Amino acid sequence: MLKLCSCSVTDQIQASVQCRFPGSPGPFAFRRRSPVSVSCSPLSRLKLTPVQAVLSSQQKEVAEVVKSGSGSLADLLRLGSLAEDGLSYNEKYIVRCYEVGINKTATIETLANLLQEVGSNHAQSLGFSTDGFATTPTMRKMHLIWVTARMHIEIYKYPAWSDVVEIETWCQSEGRIGTRRDWILKDAATGELIGRATGKWVMMNQDTRRLQKVSDDVREEHLIFCPREPRLAFPEKNNRSLKKIIKLEDPAQYSRLGLTPRQADLDMNHHVNYVTYIGWVLESMPQEIIDTHELQSITLDYRRECLQDDVVDSLTSPEPIDGTKTVSEHNGTNGSTAAGEDADCPKFLHLLRVSCDGQEINRGRTEWRKKPAR
Repeated sequence: MLKLCSCSVTDQIQASVQCRFPGSPGPFAFRRRSPVSVSCSPLSRLKLTPVQAVLSSQQKEVAEVVKSGSGSLADLLRLGSLAEDGLSYNEKYIVRCYEVGINKTATIETLANLLQEVGSNHAQSLGFSTDGFATTPTMRKMHLIWVTARMHIEIYKYPAWSDVVEIETWCQSEGRIGTRRDWILKDAATGELIGRATGKWVMMNQDTRRLQKVSDDVREEHLIFCPREPRLAFPEKNNRSLKKIIKLEDPAQYSRLGLTPRQADLDMNHHVNYVTYIGWVLESMPQEIIDTHELQSITLDYRRECLQDDVVDSLTSPEPIDGTKTVSEHNGTNGSTAAGEDADCPKFLHLLRVSCDGQEINRGRTEWRKKPAR
């Protein structure tokens, strides 16, 4: 078994963290061979890699949790913490090999999952329940849950395998309509801004599956954790996150029909998780765009929840330029290019619908840019 020598709690935690680096067994990967002794050399004597430096930066916080005796094992290993004012939450993540695509960079689904994870960890750190994604005491009494109404994600630089991503998030009330959460993504090693995101959630009764306005009790439970002044990840006027998505009508130029939810696509609220929709939208993208471009921004409006028995069609067409003509009608090729400044930045509209009756599940909009040379 892993054997820690007699040193301080801080050194013990640091030693266990060192065992988590790629190429070495995790802190709980026990072996039957002879015990492994871990040196308790001062941290200042170690030559740290960027990943080690990020992990060691959490040393004091982890040690404080251990000394207080109030933290769980997850608290010890999670690389996140509330800001001093308690109004935002920051966490770091290492991009793993199974989270990257053919370019060895994180996929958009990976980053969307990280947004979901850091948001849930933020809520958990505030004392909200993990049953139903950040439900308040009043919501649990009334069988209410949060469901995604809109998501907008912009990625300026995709992190690569073994890069460390630092994500900051905070939430704020949207009145009786619902709640809003924003995110900032940075390269933890350089501090470079690599992405931003914002999302809106509304309340739904878990039993009736009907939407419900946010009550004063629920708002008060949330407001104490929200910034006193509105803080937006996208403060610019007329930014992409505000753009209205027009409904894509048939016939669509590209389609992928008969998509079915897997068991793994369902979340704890018993409907298809919002990240799954991103993958379904991309299923009907033209291959020539996938081969030469990378996703720059995606906006999704959720119109109806999707359940396990639903069969889904994914439809895609180039976005109309003037309301009547599509990109492909402006001397483009297969809808992938157009004259002028949009030649390297094609834009598409998307629709997810129920196959049997055409009910709209989700409408989306994406913008793409040329893949950088690697």
